[in-house]
Amino acid sequence: MMDATRIHLDTHVVLWLYNGEAHLLSQSAKASIEAGALEISPMVELEIQYLLEIGRFRDDPTQVLAALTRDYGVRMSVAPFPSVIAEARKLHWTRDSFDRLITAQAACEGAQLVTRDRRIRENYAGAVW
Repeated sequence: MMDATRIHLDTHVVLWLYNGEAHLLSQSAKASIEAGALEISPMVELEIQYLLEIGRFRDDPTQVLAALTRDYGVRMSVAPFPSVIAEARKLHWTRDSFDRLITAQAACEGAQLVTRDRRIRENYAGAVW
């Protein structure tokens, strides 16, 4: 069952909010962000680190998460990792480890997932864009 008050954010959404680019979000995405308790999977933090290491992003994930906590009240999801992995094993529609675990984390918590990613939206009933 979907908990409309728990809203998980995908990495792109996190980075757009951090960069002051909320105008890139759809109206539905903005409405979800304004309506719920915002959380992210720890995989978002790791994906930001990866993007930093390959030169596709400039700031440390610690800075990003501190800013989102301050500005939007974003919290780190605390779903147990074994539960997330068990859920991720069911998601056969992607080989992208980040997408798979971020989606699984939201699913474990019955949360919506704000994402622009078409593939996630096609396969996760709780995806919002």
